[in-house]
Amino acid sequence: MMSGDFYDFNISSEELNNFFGGPAFLAWARMGNLHGWGGPLSQNWLDQQLALQKQIISRMLELGMTPVLPSFSGNVPAALTKIFPSAKITRLGDWNTVDGDPRWCCTYLLDPSDPLFVEIGEAFIRKQIKEYGDVTDIYNCDTFNENSPPTNDPEYISTLGTAVYNGISKGDKDAVWLMQGWLFYSDSSFWKPPQMKALLHSVPFGKMIVLDLFADVKPLWKTSFQFYGTPYIWCMLHNFGGNIEMYGTLDAISSGPVDARDNANSTMVGVGMCMEGIEQNPIVYELMPEMAFRDKKVIVSEWIKSYCHRRYGKAVHQVEAAWEILYHTIYNCTDGIADHNHDFIVMFPDWNPSTNSETGMSNNQKIYLLPPGNRRYLFQETLSDMPQAHLWYPSDDVIKALQLFLAGGKYFSGSLTYRYDLVDLTRQVLSKLANQVYYKAVTSFQKKNAEALQFHSNEFLQLIKDIDVLLASDDSFLLGTWLESAKKLAANPSEIKQYEWNARTQVTMWFDTNGTTQSKLHDYANKFWSGLLESYYLPRASTYFNQLSESLRRNEKFNLIEWRKQWISQSNKWQEGNELYPVKAKGDALAISQALYEKYFAK
Repeated sequence: MMSGDFYDFNISSEELNNFFGGPAFLAWARMGNLHGWGGPLSQNWLDQQLALQKQIISRMLELGMTPVLPSFSGNVPAALTKIFPSAKITRLGDWNTVDGDPRWCCTYLLDPSDPLFVEIGEAFIRKQIKEYGDVTDIYNCDTFNENSPPTNDPEYISTLGTAVYNGISKGDKDAVWLMQGWLFYSDSSFWKPPQMKALLHSVPFGKMIVLDLFADVKPLWKTSFQFYGTPYIWCMLHNFGGNIEMYGTLDAISSGPVDARDNANSTMVGVGMCMEGIEQNPIVYELMPEMAFRDKKVIVSEWIKSYCHRRYGKAVHQVEAAWEILYHTIYNCTDGIADHNHDFIVMFPDWNPSTNSETGMSNNQKIYLLPPGNRRYLFQETLSDMPQAHLWYPSDDVIKALQLFLAGGKYFSGSLTYRYDLVDLTRQVLSKLANQVYYKAVTSFQKKNAEALQFHSNEFLQLIKDIDVLLASDDSFLLGTWLESAKKLAANPSEIKQYEWNARTQVTMWFDTNGTTQSKLHDYANKFWSGLLESYYLPRASTYFNQLSESLRRNEKFNLIEWRKQWISQSNKWQEGNELYPVKAKGDALAISQALYEKYFAK
């Protein structure tokens, strides 16, 4: 719809080509984080999406659901600066590009105080109503998502909010503005109480609903006086980047919404889920929707027994015992770190093991940036300043859970849900083992022990190969499915190429590079998928370890820039490739998992 709206303001299709991101990056283009990356969007794509949107809305209405439609947030194409030279249009800052590359960074924002803002906002709503019908009064708009406003003056921020709402309400007099609360968390140094209050109180009471986006880990309702009286929805974020990792906060999910609702003067009006990817951790997505219908806290250990029975069709005590362990370990993370999979197979550490000088920090202090934007967490450090993957539970307990899970396998030979969970649990255990093997390899390099480096690096590479074979045994862990689904949307050969590049790039490098530098967002959407491990992660790790070995042979320090140069070149070639990957599972998951358990843990 945004394209049709801009046509009315004399912006051509060619001028929009630099505004929209590609199909795999549209969400971030929409939020004003980037422009042009992976684009342009063809008319085929736009027509196809409009037809799909109409189907989705029609189905929602059949089910009695109220759709939420977008509204104008001020994010505009560069061409608008020439068409309306007197309009107040500013450029936002860089969002994780390499070298602040203007081809992708620094989007344009129309100032809310400019009359054009309300004019475009109203036109946007009216065009949607004309296209879809009068299907909703709720519109989402997210201003300054991981981009700070030009001033922290509360009066200005209030003007911003009022203008956004005026643009919506002029198009629909009964409009309610639905807003993510992520900015209050991700940029908490900017959004102090006066700024937060100014935005939340800039619209009539009841005409704004805030999503407490990350309430499963960082509930803002507790620290914001229930959003200063503004109605809010308790949300679970859970997954960043669509990463595949077993992780959850079941205790927080089973009690958080009830605590929020029962709190004095509660302004909570619902529960929601706003994950960046949904196809992982089925148990989390089974419990969370139930909380919309519960007024009492769930006793998770009892609920899990019922869950097992429903999921597999029968009760088997070994599998129930395994899930009891998983609940108290993997699925009860309480360290407050937003889980983003940093396992070294899928997010290889881009650091120099020869020296700590690049960090500019002491041996026991280092901040790692979890993309995107401002998500910083202080991780536990070793004295060698080695990067640490997130681990919040005792590995041995989860290996025991895998042993129990395998023991129950004979009762579930035909169960697809059992097979999925078994493959996922085996992958989880092996990926954490691979992190330990990586530490051993790098420590061997630092001690200049070439033989030990060779042994441990070979073990790491073998783990990648073994995990790839394991993942190939279940349809849910295949790269081919992702690539083929992208290509199926294409209407001609050039679109096939573009859509495949989008799909490959999103799960690997993600954002821009130059010859020697990757964006901080590399590996942001990393995936444990068969095909991706063998063709992408394996050669990357191999290149890295080969260079470590070569450095020892020559008695030289590791050349980080040279390694980056090699890897970025390989990655770019892979992203532009068109090799085919299987779309059907092969192999016996139970036999493969049993063999891998015996190979690595039954010693």
